[in-house]
Amino acid sequence: MKRSTFCILCLEGAVISFNVAAAAALIPSIAFDFVLSQFVVGKIIWLYMIPYGLAALFYGPLVRLFDARKIELFCIFLFSLANLLAGFSQNIATFFVARFMMGLFGASVIPLGLILIARHLAEAKRGRYIGLFFGSTFVASLLGLFFSGIINWRLIFIIPAVCGFILWIFMYICLPSFKEDVGNFRLGYLEAFKNKRVIKIFSYIFIISLIYHAVQQWLGVYFSTQLNLSQFFISMLITLSSLSGVFGEVWGGRLADSIGRIRVVNLGIAFMVLCIFSFLIKLPLSLLALVMFIWGLGWTFNHVGLATMLTDLPEELLNEAASLNSGVRFISGGIGVSLGGVIMQKSFTLGFLVFGSGLLILLYLSRLVSKNNTRP
Repeated sequence: MKRSTFCILCLEGAVISFNVAAAAALIPSIAFDFVLSQFVVGKIIWLYMIPYGLAALFYGPLVRLFDARKIELFCIFLFSLANLLAGFSQNIATFFVARFMMGLFGASVIPLGLILIARHLAEAKRGRYIGLFFGSTFVASLLGLFFSGIINWRLIFIIPAVCGFILWIFMYICLPSFKEDVGNFRLGYLEAFKNKRVIKIFSYIFIISLIYHAVQQWLGVYFSTQLNLSQFFISMLITLSSLSGVFGEVWGGRLADSIGRIRVVNLGIAFMVLCIFSFLIKLPLSLLALVMFIWGLGWTFNHVGLATMLTDLPEELLNEAASLNSGVRFISGGIGVSLGGVIMQKSFTLGFLVFGSGLLILLYLSRLVSKNNTRP
């Protein structure tokens, strides 16, 4: 794979990720602008996640029928147009339609990125490239989160729209054709789920994503209600975990190539276990900052290790696996947020014990995703 091609993949990831983390922070501003309840506007999160998760299931198989270059040009253009529509929307109905379109067309980037990396890079190099690929999405998401606090909410959608259109021109000129990858269209999910290794990996992904989001999405409430931290310190702690995630993706990807995929996955989950049980203790702010930094590292080590594992699957299962990676993560993440809310509302101590214990069990069962105890 040419360096310019990989840079384009990273830039695509950055464009679609710029306002992902910022969307939740923008809810109060959007609600004020449209004179609506924050709970109504809060549906913009689901109106991105649902179409994203479902659409992702089709992009992997579609790349067998159409040149990946054409799919990416089509999707980035419409994703940018949807952001522009969101930025200039004058009512909530238009804004909801824009968010739905963003999920529908933004879902193409991650599956196709994984497929192209798997097909055009040697196995021994995939981890570091996947780490850089996802690292670019974390950097963009972090920038969007930062800017959401200092500029008008509409610009958080207009910026990726403008960048997306500029990127589209660059893609049209520089992105090569992938016609050699095109074959007969088929939805091979039934075939994929006949493979025991696929079932084991995605069962693991479903559980780890559920637990992560069950804890992550309620940490702000925990810091506020249990530790009495101000909004500034809450935002800084959550931002710190995102910042460490950038390093976690890049460093974890390199480790996946050098020490093995499963070891990086296990190291990540061990970090997460340590952090969850640390939340049971009322730590001073300095130690809490360290815990949040390790929390971000743990999640991204696990994330990049599992993503690299998927690229090592047999080629006939690659397309479906790449799509399932996004679909399963979004579905399980939504379930995790709901389940976490139910348990954490009763007791944060109970929640941390339940989800921490779940991670310990998952760590013990991590051999399920290993492959005959080999390097991946």
